[in-house]
Amino acid sequence: MHNEKQLANPEQIHFVTGKLAEHALRRVLLQLAPAVGFEYTIQVLPITVAALMTPEWIARRLKIPPNTTRILLPGYCEGPIKPLTALTVLPIDRGPRDLHRLPDFFGHTGPQGQYGAHDIQIIAEINHAPQWSLDALLAEARKLKRQGADVVDVGCEPGGGWSGVGDAVAALVDAGLRVSIDSMDRDEIAAAVQAGAELVLSVNASNREAAVGWGCEVVAIPDEPHLTQGLDETIEFLAAAGVPLRVDPILEPIGCGFATSLGRYLEIRERYPDAEMMMGIGNLTELTDCDSAAINVLLLGFCQELNIRSVLTTSVINWARTSVQECDLARKLVHYAVRHSTPPKHIEPNLVLLRDDKVQDIDAAYPGGLSDSIRDHHIRVLADLEQIHLISSGIHEQGPDPFDVFTRFLKIYPRELDASHAFYLGYELAKAQTAMTLGKQYTQDEALNWGFLTREETSHRAPEANTNDDRHSSP
Repeated sequence: MHNEKQLANPEQIHFVTGKLAEHALRRVLLQLAPAVGFEYTIQVLPITVAALMTPEWIARRLKIPPNTTRILLPGYCEGPIKPLTALTVLPIDRGPRDLHRLPDFFGHTGPQGQYGAHDIQIIAEINHAPQWSLDALLAEARKLKRQGADVVDVGCEPGGGWSGVGDAVAALVDAGLRVSIDSMDRDEIAAAVQAGAELVLSVNASNREAAVGWGCEVVAIPDEPHLTQGLDETIEFLAAAGVPLRVDPILEPIGCGFATSLGRYLEIRERYPDAEMMMGIGNLTELTDCDSAAINVLLLGFCQELNIRSVLTTSVINWARTSVQECDLARKLVHYAVRHSTPPKHIEPNLVLLRDDKVQDIDAAYPGGLSDSIRDHHIRVLADLEQIHLISSGIHEQGPDPFDVFTRFLKIYPRELDASHAFYLGYELAKAQTAMTLGKQYTQDEALNWGFLTREETSHRAPEANTNDDRHSSP
């Protein structure tokens, strides 16, 4: 019985669930009950999947504790509840189909429109951890945590045999980090768990018996990566033994069964509606010739809609090296979109990296009019999606090639450029060319917007330009 919050005659709710959903339900209620103000008991009935219960079946097994004021059945429990109402006069309700929506069910949703909430856990893997020194491993783990990782995964080598795994995990735990272990080797796993690892990746028929003695949560995977073969047996075995688990049917790369593997997640969710699930998204981000941000958003959107509450990501290859930060932003974006039933557009600008959401066109008459109106010889740089413009008093040169534009401009510019001013203009023209190529907004003397990767700039204008109060830039 939960007694963290003592209230005057608080509501006493009796939750009925199955073996597979037990551990997830306990985690949710641990935070929800004191926040809402009720006490609770949980009855775990002898069935793996709560969705297979019927009111008649429950009635033969229901044991109502004293002081209970309300009974809450799983949302998937279908059929007339008359067999239960015959046993008690207490109110009997069905909860939400997804137990993670219990806060909504109890009206504990927080401020409407608030952005930043999320419920997907990020597990960030350090690949080939045995090859890292302990100091380097700690530094990398701390960096991943700063980037948004909830759990740091220690990735072992195929074949096992890492004698230092216990020391490595202990050092990470002592540093205040949550740790998982990615290994199929029983000895490595046992040492890691003893040192404080809270999650084991991965468990199938080859090591599931040993999982009973580890005393921690595990990830159940198929015996064959391309199939679900053996997965049901592993789930049933672990649930019957009381081992908390997440299910990962394994995401496959494009060209190796990607679409079919997504279907397996849908299939498993339908078969086990209450199960905690995980998706290893690195199989797509690391193995696709594409910047990882958009892939991460799509995969986390899939996870959010399917109630997959944890993802395993890696940041090895250069195009995916910021995947943890991308996932941290993406989980907030997709949570908001799903929660508010709205497309994830114009909500999270920090994930628009390569291009900007909008680029302002330069009116055809503007550069010429600017050239005619100014009286100094300071040089203005403008750019849109088609052309670069160099403008000074009575001078306007334009074109797509910055070298050509600059060459023509120098032929008629009345002053000689010193080295610092020439360097500054070269830098600005390079930025303008980059913006024009990618479709970004260019503004002279300001950093290009790269979303969360933006490196802010201080003013680098040539000294003579800093004396001009009229700092013209692209409109």
